[in-house]
Amino acid sequence: MIDFDTYEILSFDCYGTLIDWEAGILSSLAPVLARHGLSVPDEALLQAFGQLESAAEQAPYRTYAEVLGEVVEGLGRRFGFMPDAADRGALAASLADWPPFPDTRKALRALKSKYRLAIISNIDDDLFAGTAVTLGVEFDWIITARQVGSYKPSLENFRQALARFGVPSDRVLHVAQSLFHDIAPARSLGLSTVWVNRRHGRTGSGATPPASARPDLEVPDLKTLAHLTAV
Repeated sequence: MIDFDTYEILSFDCYGTLIDWEAGILSSLAPVLARHGLSVPDEALLQAFGQLESAAEQAPYRTYAEVLGEVVEGLGRRFGFMPDAADRGALAASLADWPPFPDTRKALRALKSKYRLAIISNIDDDLFAGTAVTLGVEFDWIITARQVGSYKPSLENFRQALARFGVPSDRVLHVAQSLFHDIAPARSLGLSTVWVNRRHGRTGSGATPPASARPDLEVPDLKTLAHLTAV
């Protein structure tokens, strides 16, 4: 069991962990597909998104808005439609409206009363600005892919975060939904991790590529984590 009193900083993935990005992705893409007379099952669409996004995030670095545009182009090739400029921009344009999970804001407020909080996210700074308003909690650090020039699971994103924190790595607990983007690379650097398994009870890995990684703790939601840290 994790001794939560040993940590000073909780770092979080954002999209998928704090923000219900699968709901956001599906609601953004539904009108795109409808304009082209298409209907794709949710899980097939999410799986395709995960594959295309991780491929687009390989070097050389491109902004996340550009990555999302490439994802839509890839979806067009896969499902048989020709996206226009509005289609390619749909995901980025809607991102600020992607909803937080129902427990996110209350749990973050509770955790902030005990820890300093950080975001380590595969996002552009301007895109995250809208999400920051939605989350309603002031983070002590926000480390984006735009700042680092690479995307998780690159270890560089975590190395730069640790350098900014200025505390020993054993004082940091990383909290994330994606085994692929977060838990595996964080563990490889010796960080303690909590897997927020937002897809518990559902099959497949959704909008993230599958990966094998063993977190220090698995919880079904952020509310559970906040409760455990308060015990």
